[in-house]
Amino acid sequence: MGTVGLSFGSGTSGQGFDVATTVTSILGINQAIETPWKNQLASLTAQDTVLSTLGTDLGTLSSSLGALTDFEGVTAEKEGSSSNTNALALTSAGSTAAAGNHTVTVSQLAQTSSEYTSAVANAGDTLSGSITIQVGAAGTPQTITVGSSSNTLATLSAAINAAGIGVTASLISDNNGTRLSLVSSTSGTAGQLTVSSGLSDATTSRGIAAQTGLVGQDANLTVDGVSLVTGSNTVSTAIPGVTFQLLSTSSAAVDVQITNDTADMSTAMQSFVTAYNTVVGDLKTQEGNDSSGNPEPLYGSPTTSLIQSQMSEGLLGGAASGSISSITQLGVTVNDDGTLTYSASDFTSAVNTNFSDVVGFLQNSGSFGATFTTALDGLGSATDTGAVYLAQQQNTAQEAALNTNITNEGLLLATESTNLTTELNTANQELQAIPSQLSEVNEMYSAVTGYNSNG
Repeated sequence: MGTVGLSFGSGTSGQGFDVATTVTSILGINQAIETPWKNQLASLTAQDTVLSTLGTDLGTLSSSLGALTDFEGVTAEKEGSSSNTNALALTSAGSTAAAGNHTVTVSQLAQTSSEYTSAVANAGDTLSGSITIQVGAAGTPQTITVGSSSNTLATLSAAINAAGIGVTASLISDNNGTRLSLVSSTSGTAGQLTVSSGLSDATTSRGIAAQTGLVGQDANLTVDGVSLVTGSNTVSTAIPGVTFQLLSTSSAAVDVQITNDTADMSTAMQSFVTAYNTVVGDLKTQEGNDSSGNPEPLYGSPTTSLIQSQMSEGLLGGAASGSISSITQLGVTVNDDGTLTYSASDFTSAVNTNFSDVVGFLQNSGSFGATFTTALDGLGSATDTGAVYLAQQQNTAQEAALNTNITNEGLLLATESTNLTTELNTANQELQAIPSQLSEVNEMYSAVTGYNSNG
């Protein structure tokens, strides 16, 4: 333990000493016990930062692999094309669609029924009467009677829409006036409108008749030789998982091709390789010293060694799927430094040649995808058995213990500071009082002996 010297000059000078400085010096020596605790705490905090980054990057790697191992993910995505986009346009091809070619002919488009009334010269004229609307042959006729709040074309249109009877009402204007337009909400023959108008223009006393605009009709088409009838030009049940739009009739057959979405699969594989290299980079950073020559926070850590070995083993593991037995057959090259290089063209070639084998290698039980997923689950911070999670929990426990020690030591030093200050203030007062005490002794001596020390 160090020592503290007091400087107060001659013992009879009354100079005393600086109490605050002396207390600080004494406590400074005692505070040295906290230094190793604080150093260890700083080291653990630095480790926490690296572990947090590792946990995040391992999570990203796990998610990127999950995109490839998900049965309903990118490997299930499909693309569609039409040989005649003027007649038929592909809207979507979902995961349930199967790759293959289909032949479609369109002989008739679906048409939505519509009705309209004769023109009213002044759209603001007051109406009277009623209008009856029936949707479909089996529909129930609905009568809308003109009332005080629906006695113009505009308010009558709003009343029809509010009634929710399966039609959309609107107004159409031209040089002849304004008409009430009714369009069925159901396309094809099932939505055929039957309209009976008992409306009249009360302002001009003229009747307002209903007329047919379009007759509802179904679309007629064949898919792979099978004749189909549908009330809509949007067809989603002819080819499983595929939705297409009929745009016009065509004398020639339209070729519809459904293919695997290799572009999205390749993008997902690239994301996996990028995420893998990020984790490799995190680990390599911890292998040496920082710019100041000090060891990196996780230098020599068993956690980083475990992650590194498990990732290396997992990358080349997994059972074969047909002709695919290694990730290197999917355009992935393992470099000498542990990083990966990805060739999109090689991956696409493998997918186009052996699609089912590639998917099996990523998704089958015991496959590369399954075994590597299991390995990653045991490394990151997403589960309570992950290596990073356990290391973080261990650090948290140690940090709590160190902070408790530092807090307790701080309380002891605070008490010691109070006691020292009181004791040293008392001693200082006594030192400062010595000159006056000596003077009193001299005066008493002079009084007794008659000796004047100043004479």
